[in-house]
Amino acid sequence: MSGWKYAFALSRHEVSAATPPGTARLLVEDESASRPPSSDSLIRFPLPSEDPADPLNWAQWRKFALLLVVSLYSFCGNFLSSSIAPALQLWFKTFPTEVNILFLGASNIWWVPCSNIFGRRPVLLVATLLMTAGTIWCAVSTSYNSVLVARLFQGIGAGASESVAPALVGEVFFVDERGRAMAIYTVFLSAGSLIGGIAGGYIGFQLGWTYIFWVGVGISAACFVGTLFLVPETLYDRVVSPIDPGLGSTIDEKGMESHVEDSRSQIMDYRPYTYGRSLGFTHYRGNAVGNFLAPWKTLRLPGTWVVMFHYAGLVGGIVTISTVGPQLVAVPPYLWGSNVGLINVGGMIGTILGALYTYLLSDAQLKKKARASGSGLAEAESRLPTMFLSLFIATSGFFVFGFSGQYPSKNGWVGLSAGFAMVSFGLMQLPSVGFNYLIDSYQQHAGDCFVMVTIMRAIIAFAWTFFVAHWVEEKGTAEPFGIFGMLMGIFSLLTIPLWLFGKRMRIATSKFVEN
Repeated sequence: MSGWKYAFALSRHEVSAATPPGTARLLVEDESASRPPSSDSLIRFPLPSEDPADPLNWAQWRKFALLLVVSLYSFCGNFLSSSIAPALQLWFKTFPTEVNILFLGASNIWWVPCSNIFGRRPVLLVATLLMTAGTIWCAVSTSYNSVLVARLFQGIGAGASESVAPALVGEVFFVDERGRAMAIYTVFLSAGSLIGGIAGGYIGFQLGWTYIFWVGVGISAACFVGTLFLVPETLYDRVVSPIDPGLGSTIDEKGMESHVEDSRSQIMDYRPYTYGRSLGFTHYRGNAVGNFLAPWKTLRLPGTWVVMFHYAGLVGGIVTISTVGPQLVAVPPYLWGSNVGLINVGGMIGTILGALYTYLLSDAQLKKKARASGSGLAEAESRLPTMFLSLFIATSGFFVFGFSGQYPSKNGWVGLSAGFAMVSFGLMQLPSVGFNYLIDSYQQHAGDCFVMVTIMRAIIAFAWTFFVAHWVEEKGTAEPFGIFGMLMGIFSLLTIPLWLFGKRMRIATSKFVEN
């Protein structure tokens, strides 16, 4: 059964025993004579099939190569978006940035449905090729209107890096591996805008702004070539795994893998996994109307709203700080000149610290909670506590940046960099923890959830970037960034009910996920 009234009428014991989507048996007691009774074996979930085309069965090198390519793609999209700002300190008056930011997110309205219809690989090939072509167009443009249209196509091509790409990570890695895999993806995602901000100033001042785009051409072309040769099709028709499986690969605490047979399994003949089969161009699933409506239906799922507001607020903050920061240090008392991009160093430090924090804690927290439950069940909400500290730090970072910018001094840049680092630290958690929550909870619908997340991210980032320059000019930085911090604080508080009642919410909405 499902439904809100039913879910919130259950006793605590009934909720604990329930197994809605997002609950998986991660640990099973190992009772073999060769190991102590207290030792646990790790169940690889979802359960892979015997099909060699099943992405869960791929060799680790193939999975890592795919992760590296889609991570580079996410890096490139943000690098292209941010690298021009420090090179042209009056960029917002001279060339278009907001249109690129808007279409970077809004383009997922069609990228994800198309990937569900035709497959992930064809969509990524088209997207990376379009991103490369748009960047070449930017490099050879000689007028404002030409750059405007080129940036539009560049943003559309980069858009799939924030929705289709993380869906691939969820399709090739097991539940207990996704936190670390998403941490790697998030490092590239966050570093793109920061490295772009640092490098863009030097490239622009030394060689001219068109060379920023030529560097982008090289990176985007590498994404296309990498996708062509290293990213097989990952869209796979998987039979939904039972929550309490009696089979599957298990990993003991020493990392030794074993296999447990299941009487329910049936012997099936699978075709060999050939190169032609890996190309994925034969996937066509039809139902275009249903696929294009599917993202909007995920608004019935509470987790979508929470992650949507978290990601939108933090990305909006990073984008506005990346836009305003170089302008602040370009004028007295700083006068950094071509070094204005160094304001992004603070963001890089926050990103690295956030990556370490997430990489070490995300999957470990999941296993710890599964072991502490006594049943070996892992809940999607087990990852959420790792976000509390990061969201608090990120929210505080808005205020630190705003007040440091409002009252400039000789060493005021330290406050600007610290605020940037704090927001970047928080941003590291969202794809690593928030996106994983959507993958764990909503499974095959996660890609549709990402559409809504990136659309909200695009709207807020576009709106804040569009208004912030004039707002800062008239009121200073304290007021706008104080309001941004207040909004981020409200968004952060939404994590608490999701953590406390998330499983009840998953029970209430399970019919939408299972169907």
